[in-house]
Amino acid sequence: MFSVLRSALQVSGRGVQKTISRRSHHKAEPDFHDKYGNVILASGTAFCVGIWAYVITSTGICWNVSPVGRVTPKEWREK
Repeated sequence: MFSVLRSALQVSGRGVQKTISRRSHHKAEPDFHDKYGNVILASGTAFCVGIWAYVITSTGICWNVSPVGRVTPKEWREK
């Protein structure tokens, strides 16, 4: 049992060493998400809030209004 645990720790240790060595060779310049990620998130949020503000205020939808007592059936007409 200890040999399995020891080999698992060695494998994970080697993986950490490889990851560290790979990251040391990368350039330090920011990628697309570092440059524009927050701007895209903020603009999407503003767009969503703007659309919902329009829908709630300008479309004339009555939200959660019960028709009980206000709707009366029409007189039946025979043709």
